[in-house]
Amino acid sequence: MSTIHLFDDSNNANDNRLGDLEKTIIVNNLMEVPFAERDESWRDTFLNNIAECTLKLAETEVVIGPDGFPYFQLESVPKDQNFQAFVIKNRLKDFVLPKGFGIAINPQNENPDWIFTYGDLVNYFLNEEFYTDQSIFSPKTEQTTIGKDEEILVGQPSETILPQQVRAQLREFLDYYGVKNAKIMLIARNYKYEEKASQDLVFNIVANQFRTEKEFTNIMEAIGWFLPRHYSYIGLDEFAVENGFMPL
Repeated sequence: MSTIHLFDDSNNANDNRLGDLEKTIIVNNLMEVPFAERDESWRDTFLNNIAECTLKLAETEVVIGPDGFPYFQLESVPKDQNFQAFVIKNRLKDFVLPKGFGIAINPQNENPDWIFTYGDLVNYFLNEEFYTDQSIFSPKTEQTTIGKDEEILVGQPSETILPQQVRAQLREFLDYYGVKNAKIMLIARNYKYEEKASQDLVFNIVANQFRTEKEFTNIMEAIGWFLPRHYSYIGLDEFAVENGFMPL
């Protein structure tokens, strides 16, 4: 059986192929720490170094995770052997984001060392951090609809919120699951009060488009895999807001 290689490094400059040596050593040392001893300090050190260190692209480059989404498989750099080098930071724009994959670190082990969703990688591309704690997006516990008398501002998400590659992945995903004319808008809530202001992405997706409520719920949850974890988003009838939605 022949192996199909998605990753072709032949056109890339040598300086892109290998990552930061110091960060690579730090990450390799972190991988030696047993799972039970990996605390917040371990997590912070890992996240601060993993994007710029050298990793090895696994022989089986892509795997479908238990969640049904595809992941590139990356492994710690082996000693004294040739390998296909992969540096996450250098490969996001030209390779990872257009493919629509997440990244699994050392999935060949019983427990992978880390799993990055596509949205985690999008966040690193936009903000140079995988996870963002403070943002203007609404807290996830907030309402999932727009109140009848609520005043909102309507616009479109910019490239710094939703890059074209991410729009393309969402379009393809939603089209596959039957949302043929996916549209989107960005709304601002409580915009008159700076300390209360928040924003949400809104998709033209509602439960009656699907055969069951469960299908709708699954689609809405799956959208989150493509977005940074701090993003808040809701589904709304296309005609609920005048001149709001635009094609995704």
